[in-house]
Amino acid sequence: MSGLVLKLGPKERVLINGAVIENGDRRSRLSIVTPGANILRLRDAIHPEEATTPVRRVCYAAQLVLSGDATPDDAKMPLLRRIEELSRVLTDHDSRTQLGLATQAVLDGQFYHCLKALRALLPREERLLAHRVQ
Repeated sequence: MSGLVLKLGPKERVLINGAVIENGDRRSRLSIVTPGANILRLRDAIHPEEATTPVRRVCYAAQLVLSGDATPDDAKMPLLRRIEELSRVLTDHDSRTQLGLATQAVLDGQFYHCLKALRALLPREERLLAHRVQ
């Protein structure tokens, strides 16, 4: 069996193609075998009021496609522009790698993989912003 395997904790919620699914009282695994399904763990979701930094705003934009609030066609170019803007600031090798993965994911229509690559930048952004405040 191929595809994405979700391991869910008790009462954990996940958004699959716009439908909220809540797990029961026990840990479980779901195998998503449909290619192109839009999946978002609600525990990982960024709420609009939390999209307050550059990386978080780009993550939120990618997340809108997964939640069904934006179409891939409408989101593609703005996402690519925002990723390009981030690449002008985050110039270290690791960040460039993640931004490259995010860009390729958008070009391939894989918005979950885009979000995953961008989320890897959140700790770095947090450290940079904390250093800037001091």
